[in-house]
Amino acid sequence: MSLRPLRVLLALVLCFFLAGCSSASGGAGPAAPARTTATAEAAAPTGTSGLPTVRAADLPPEARATLALIARGGPHPYAKDGTVFSNFERVLPRKERGHYREYTVRTPGERDRGARRIVTGRDGEIYWTDDHYETFREVLE
Repeated sequence: MSLRPLRVLLALVLCFFLAGCSSASGGAGPAAPARTTATAEAAAPTGTSGLPTVRAADLPPEARATLALIARGGPHPYAKDGTVFSNFERVLPRKERGHYREYTVRTPGERDRGARRIVTGRDGEIYWTDDHYETFREVLE
């Protein structure tokens, strides 16, 4: 359990390093869409969960900012952030109650919490959903 914050922090450092390198390369071309689709990033599963994967650097900027808040321990902007995610949909690997925590990822233009979430596990695993828990992708460093 003591390694989890270190793993998350290392993932975030790598994420920001990769994001900084790609944005420093000129930034020419059309802007990426705000909402990502499962077909764009989700190649064959290579994570440990068997779910489709996405690299942390390929997440929307708001998701990367949420990952940074998680690594710092907050403060989180939504009251539900950090609460137990019960996995009622049973999309994530089955674990004991309390294993998963959920965090809201701000959606530009939305007046409420929107559909985007980061879900973390006690063992350092990180999952991304942009469709309110219908599908998940495992976030790879």
